[in-house]
Amino acid sequence: MSMVLFASVVRVRDGLPLSASTDYEQDRELQESKRHLKGLSKKLSQFPDRCTLKTGPYNVNFTSALGVGYLMVCTANYPNVLAFCFLDELQKEFIVTYDTKRTSSAVRPYSFIEFDTFIQKTKQRYNSPRSLSTKINLADMQTEIKLRPPYQLSPEELQAINGFSVHTPSKYKGIAPTQMLEPVTLPGIVSCVLSILCGGLNLLRGVHAIESILQNDDEDFNYVIAFFLGTAACLYQCYLFAYFSVWRNSKSFLAFALICLSNMYLYELRNMWQILFHVAVGAFMTLQIRLRQPLGKAPDYNV
Repeated sequence: MSMVLFASVVRVRDGLPLSASTDYEQDRELQESKRHLKGLSKKLSQFPDRCTLKTGPYNVNFTSALGVGYLMVCTANYPNVLAFCFLDELQKEFIVTYDTKRTSSAVRPYSFIEFDTFIQKTKQRYNSPRSLSTKINLADMQTEIKLRPPYQLSPEELQAINGFSVHTPSKYKGIAPTQMLEPVTLPGIVSCVLSILCGGLNLLRGVHAIESILQNDDEDFNYVIAFFLGTAACLYQCYLFAYFSVWRNSKSFLAFALICLSNMYLYELRNMWQILFHVAVGAFMTLQIRLRQPLGKAPDYNV
């Protein structure tokens, strides 16, 4: 018989359990699947937002959004589309019931144990297909799964989850997780425009410096390098502002340091106000990069 057996809600960043369904099953293989689920809950941030793990007669499915993960154990023959519809219902109800601030500040395990009531009711509905078929629309979820199938966890990753020293592959067969950034603010737009302006000025001065070298051999070629490095640093800061990158803040600080060094070298070709302008724009851009933090993936209410 195909059915949902267990479900839980956890915090993604540390795997803290927030709520779970009551379960009295003592089947050994089911307990093993629940052990895998517990291990997965502590590593959700390492995987895409929709995954499936096959563990013999049972499957572990999970989704994550806004820093919260929703996991379930079901029989292997339970329809995939129903499994993710079930998790989608848990996700929508949890987001409506509890705000992000409460989930982020939770300290004790099962701080939202009262959500168990909704989990149990939803589990009963999804274990009764006759009463369920008229209450949900499977077409949207079927389309979503075809377009963006859940990532299938491999045996190697399962071994890593269980504590063995097996390298977890970094290349996903499904859709790789994308890290979004907070919406762009007006100061961010201004800083980006000013940074592009500084980069353009550096590029223009660099081209003129090359022309001077071609006409006069005693010109210093290091000035050309300094102008072009300043251009590269300004444009790279714009890239870091627009897209997420590992060590993003550190990279932006290094780019700012390069802007400062290049302007120090060019002090003979620029007056103090020009140097202060370039350094101030670089500092402003560095601040905006730091202020624009990664944003949790928003839930898709169309599935």
